[in-house]
Amino acid sequence: MSEETLLEFPCQFPIKAMGKTELKLDLLVIEIVRRHVADINEGAVTTRSSKDGNYIAVTVIIEASSKQQLDAIYQDLTDHPHILMAL
Repeated sequence: MSEETLLEFPCQFPIKAMGKTELKLDLLVIEIVRRHVADINEGAVTTRSSKDGNYIAVTVIIEASSKQQLDAIYQDLTDHPHILMAL
């Protein structure tokens, strides 16, 4: 049985990961995403701090080529101990 998805590939897809502020989380997220995506465009990465500044959210917009690619990215992100959540 094939997995269904509402996405049509290739498509622009935002990947968001959250973690503690004291880490260089943006560099970590980019490193993990680059394992699966050849090109990350300049300006594709944004960061936002939580209200109290304890956490940071990193969003990377990629050109996704398949659901399997997205699943692998999310698996690698959630497997990393410094990443608290990936959306």
